[in-house]
Amino acid sequence: MIIAIVILSVMVVVLGFTTFNLLRKNEKQEDILAGYMTYLNKISDYIENTDKRLKEIDQKETFKSDDEVGFFFEQLKNIQSVLNSFNVKNL
Repeated sequence: MIIAIVILSVMVVVLGFTTFNLLRKNEKQEDILAGYMTYLNKISDYIENTDKRLKEIDQKETFKSDDEVGFFFEQLKNIQSVLNSFNVKNL
């Protein structure tokens, strides 16, 4: 009877330690994830602001595609369209 109590007591201590250790690791990972999400939200906001500004410039049609500046502007619009598909807020 005493042997069973000792074995169960040791198991309770071991399981309690492992549970506490896993909880601590999980909380660290949640903190890291929260930091990443904050960073990604800032990037997403920046992409949205850049898209708005690029559309404002494009409405005036200041740049034509027949010169070097127009080519560069078209490439910027292509890059912005790729970046627009990256939106953390939709997740």
